[in-house]
Amino acid sequence: METNIIEGIRYTKTHQWIDRSGNTALIGITDYAQRQLKAIVFVTLPEVGESIGAGEPFAEVESMKVVSDVHSPATAVVAEVNETLLDEPHLINEDPYGSWFVKVSDISDTGELLTAEEYRSYVESLG
Repeated sequence: METNIIEGIRYTKTHQWIDRSGNTALIGITDYAQRQLKAIVFVTLPEVGESIGAGEPFAEVESMKVVSDVHSPATAVVAEVNETLLDEPHLINEDPYGSWFVKVSDISDTGELLTAEEYRSYVESLG
């Protein structure tokens, strides 16, 4: 089954996505990541106002077998969290690009971000 990769947003090699619009951005995990995790049963999210650093973990997702860190693709301040995911973490499996974790502002740095095509090549190289 082919991994769903959305054009026009950026990706990290740790399988997060960032969709930037002006001074804010939404951050979530990719379709590839949710497929690797399988059924997501629990999510932790940061607090509004918390500073997060590019490449640093800011949330966790838990599946039946593993807990994984979610790394930020940017240095920013958490402006909003998607509280729906706290009660319905399975939505990430259903729609990983619609189920954003945080909305951030004050973006001052982005790590090494990949275009959709670069991310597609990277995922294919993983086998």
